[in-house]
Amino acid sequence: MTPREPSTLLVLASTYPRWKDDHEPGFVHELAKRLAGRFRVIVLCPHAVGASEREILDGVEIIRYRYAPRSWETLVNDGGIVANLRANRWKYFLAPGFALAQAWHAWRICRREKVGIIHAHWLVPQGVVAALLQLMPGTNIPYLVTSHGADLHAVQGGVLNRLKRLVANRAAAVTVVSGAMKDKLRALGVGTAKISVLPMGVDMQERFSASGAESRSARELLFVGRLVEKKGLRHLLDAMPMVLRSLPDATLTIAGFGPEDGRLKAQAEALRLGSSVRFLGAVPQAGLPALYHHAALFVAPFIRAKSGDEEGLGLVLVEAIGCGCPILAGNVPALAEVLGDDFDDMAVDPLDATDLSNRIIKMLGDPIETNARAALLRKAIGERFDWKNVADEYARLLGSCMGITSK
Repeated sequence: MTPREPSTLLVLASTYPRWKDDHEPGFVHELAKRLAGRFRVIVLCPHAVGASEREILDGVEIIRYRYAPRSWETLVNDGGIVANLRANRWKYFLAPGFALAQAWHAWRICRREKVGIIHAHWLVPQGVVAALLQLMPGTNIPYLVTSHGADLHAVQGGVLNRLKRLVANRAAAVTVVSGAMKDKLRALGVGTAKISVLPMGVDMQERFSASGAESRSARELLFVGRLVEKKGLRHLLDAMPMVLRSLPDATLTIAGFGPEDGRLKAQAEALRLGSSVRFLGAVPQAGLPALYHHAALFVAPFIRAKSGDEEGLGLVLVEAIGCGCPILAGNVPALAEVLGDDFDDMAVDPLDATDLSNRIIKMLGDPIETNARAALLRKAIGERFDWKNVADEYARLLGSCMGITSK
């Protein structure tokens, strides 16, 4: 008997690694490669300067579509679509071509490859593309749509909210990465029966493990993330002079890139932080564990941006926790998903520079208690966020959308 060929899964994405070991967020690829043994996985994502238009990476077939002249294909990378649009208003002219080109290429792939299921990452524009495909000849394909945060929080307005509701209600299933996001989607008029809370994962068995933490510093603070408003780095910089008055040997290491890079460096200079703060720039995923293992405290001062955008989950926190690194985070609602009963002790309002600095000083001043709590937190969240369990749940849900029952 000839073995049955796996169904073809088409993944629609915007943020995606441009090449192996790229510093861009890689969670969509990390999921795709773990599904590649159960589906034939084709990823359709935007092209970027220096990236191949077609390649196979970790068993995933990647097609990067062109949406503008090569040097203009800058809508996605180094900050994300929402941050790039706000930083460079001219990039709004790229948005229609970006969405239409993805729709056109997705339609061609669906007609050519007999796609069985679509996974659209982000309600807008990928979810819109998946919904449109159902109206086009020969491509009435079920889809799962996943909201990661910015598409739900920052992309607002009457028409946009109706569009998001339409995308979610036409989907076979919807996933969000936190319970707070489920409540917001439900408020838009999306039926709760089809919404599942299912985060992206972290490789807590190998890459982000606690081994190597013996070299942990006594005074180094660490920030990892895109340099955009909702990450709240400017508030951590504001708190640093007060931290340094109490702990003159404290340092802050910043691993990140994005549209606020120049402004944040100017802020650090204006605050005369000097050698106490160092900007590393973009750091690939493979280089992050060493930073987490060495830091005394990982600080993620998340805030709600003026646009309404806020962190959907904060996987960098899970990475740090996986490495046994103590954490302190901004008190945005989604972090309750990660911190659970420790939310009150490990979350702070970053807008209050005095409170933020006092919490940092307290945690650095009691390393035994701080590290013990970090170890307990790692144990508490390990199974939920480990990629194997997350990928198993997505595989089950995708199969269910196709009418396939898991055994």
